[in-house]
Amino acid sequence: MSQIHPSAVVEEGAKIGADCIIGPFCLVGAEVVLGDRVELKSHVVVTGDTEIGADTIVFPFAVLGEVPQDLKFKGEKSRTVIGERNRIREHVTVNAGTEGGGGVTRIGDDGLFMAGCHIAHDAQIGDRVIVVNSAAVAGHCVLEDDVIIGGLSGIHQWVRIGRGAIIGAVTMVTNDVIPYGLVQAPRGELDGLNLVGLKRRGVQRSDITALRAAFQMLAQGEGTFQERARRLGAETESAYVQEIVEFITGESDRSFLTPGG
Repeated sequence: MSQIHPSAVVEEGAKIGADCIIGPFCLVGAEVVLGDRVELKSHVVVTGDTEIGADTIVFPFAVLGEVPQDLKFKGEKSRTVIGERNRIREHVTVNAGTEGGGGVTRIGDDGLFMAGCHIAHDAQIGDRVIVVNSAAVAGHCVLEDDVIIGGLSGIHQWVRIGRGAIIGAVTMVTNDVIPYGLVQAPRGELDGLNLVGLKRRGVQRSDITALRAAFQMLAQGEGTFQERARRLGAETESAYVQEIVEFITGESDRSFLTPGG
């Protein structure tokens, strides 16, 4: 049986999984689906067509699934889908999607969303992502698995951040970031690779060496950034380097942060 505090409001139609805890003064809307063992600490608002996966914990004053901060939004049907085992801290806001962006804001599993951060409409967030205090991820952004966004940083709309990349604190990112990239400085400069993250995940030394060589080629090789990437793809045997190549040559609405650029 779930525990629902007498002061909480759970609207008729909401689906509450087994062993959930809904604390004081929470509001759970009629279209909300909570997976098993979800805990809403207190003063949490979960509204709209919103699904939260099992074992996720939401801390006080978070607002999940509210309508997007987008003047083009006219009340169309849209959703928010949050995966399992996430930790969503105080005052976090996650907005629902829009018709023009696919209609779904999606967060994967095992993420940590620290106090005061914002995930905007239609963002697609992977697994094991960390968004640090007061960072803002704008609409339509894609954050792949294992990305870390530093505190007080801002990610411009439509930006893609590749798997395993890290964004330093107080950084504005306006262009795509390659997988495993390290971005820092106030106006977001690609300053190397996230070597600490690679080592922590147990990536083999040979792959790290290949990534370093690839970064140097992207930084100093002949031709345009895209041409360097295609040439790199034809030469590499590393799956990690190939992932960077595919990211660069894939479709995007933004240009790229480039080494030294």
